[in-house]
Parts: sequence; C-alpha cells; structure tokens
Amino acid sequence: MKIKKIIAGCIFFVTLTASSQDIADHAIGLRLGDSDGFGAEVSYQKAIGRYNRFELDLGFRDHRAYDAFKVAGIYQIIHNIDGIVNWYYGGGAGAGSVKFDPIPGNLGPAIEPGGGLFVFAAGDVGIECNFDMPLLISLDFRPEIGVVGYGDFDDRFDFDIALGIRYQF
Repeated sequence: MKIKKIIAGCIFFVTLTASSQDIADHAIGLRLGDSDGFGAEVSYQKAIGRYNRFELDLGFRDHRAYDAFKVAGIYQIIHNIDGIVNWYYGGGAGAGSVKFDPIPGNLGPAIEPGGGLFVFAAGDVGIECNFDMPLLISLDFRPEIGVVGYGDFDDRFDFDIALGIRYQF
C-alpha cells in the first residue's frame, strides 16, 4: 500500500511538472502587501526560459518614523496546475537602506535615530492566474532572512505576503 502511494505521488509530480505552459516574456506591475512596512513595490518579471523567470522588485516608503527603499531579485521556476493557474517557487537576495527619524511628542517606545544599509536572502513560493488577456494576478509568500545590517536575532526574519497585479507583454 505504501509503495502504491509513493508511485502515485511520483506520477502526480511528474505530470504536474511536465504540463507547464509558456510564460510571458515580460510583465510589469505592482506587488502589494506587507513587505516589512514597505507596502507597495514596483515589480518587473523577465522570462529566462520556457519555465523560468527573474523578478525584480523595488519598494520605497516615506513614513513619519522612517524613510526606506528596498530592492529584491528573485529567480523563479513555474509549474502549471490547471489551464491558467500556475504555481512557482524560487529564491534570491536583496538590499536596501533605512533611516529612522525621531518622532516629536512620541509617548510610545522611542526609536533610536539612525538606520543604514541592509542585505537579505529570500525564498519565494506563490500561485498565479495567467489570463488569456495580458493580465497576471499572483499571491506569494516571501520569507526573508537578514544577512547584513540587522539588529537583534528576532529582527533578522521577515515573512512577506503580497498580492501581485502585472501587465504582460
């Protein structure tokens, strides 16, 4: 019985990866989500092969407590689930800069002025709808781990979940 389950699982995985569809050469749009307080990111995707692509995201934020920007590059492998629905996974890295400003009259916990450069490694897993029209909608999960420029050990991890809306061309 165990062997039948393992064989069925292998056949399912091979069929899933073998039925992948072509992806658009280019896609540009927004990635909207948590992004460690960054909110929205401008996102560009470039197909590298038939089932692979590179994604470049640029996020910036002007907040009353800090000013920051972040850039991330992610390599993704795409698999077709059914028709227009794909799932993908990958990994990459990124960097950014943050500057914390003191908030006048803040009665809460004080944020130390300062900031600086930070570098991180990231994974990526998501699902997308690749419509017949030039619209791509995705939902992805990007865990990030700080490599350089992060404070405490707890500050090194970020779980970034976002909705992507992109125009394909």
